[in-house]
Amino acid sequence: MSRMPIGRTLALAFDDDPMMRWFFPDEATRGAGLERYFATLLTRQYVRHGLCEHTSAAASFWVPPGAQDKAVPDAETIAELSEILGDRAPLFREAAAAAAEHGPQEPHWYLAVLGADPAVQGQGHGAALLRSGVARADEAGLPVYLESSKPANLPVYEHFGFTVLGEVRLPGGGPALWAMRRAPRPRDDA
Repeated sequence: MSRMPIGRTLALAFDDDPMMRWFFPDEATRGAGLERYFATLLTRQYVRHGLCEHTSAAASFWVPPGAQDKAVPDAETIAELSEILGDRAPLFREAAAAAAEHGPQEPHWYLAVLGADPAVQGQGHGAALLRSGVARADEAGLPVYLESSKPANLPVYEHFGFTVLGEVRLPGGGPALWAMRRAPRPRDDA
């Protein structure tokens, strides 16, 4: 899957996400804005400093331990995202700073983005990508950390062993983010 199909897949996946609706409130332009937003994050951040995995209808962006400082967009990326977000750019910067303040200090894998095209949700695409990432973290004996702004996703993550650490209310009247952590599980060598 190339940059644009990944951006399109994630735009479809996040169309009903409270944080993305807050960043892109205009229904008429949300899809195109989300597509550019995710394509930019993919090419400017996660291809360079993380790990991108995908199926034919889902994608995930992971940040490995030791690269958490790179999970925060650099100045050039912020400039490009600001152009995409327009007058919502200050809200994005404030939200990113607020979320970063609550990130764990311990070495960990960070699940930055996970989404599946709604047309195939429930068919295992997202679950396969999540299993792949948590297996990598388990192999290294490290926890996985994520934030979710969609309450309906919390039970899904809990099914995979994540627990809610707390709720962060984004500044400027933004939605809530739930910080979640999954402890490493020992490999089953039996």
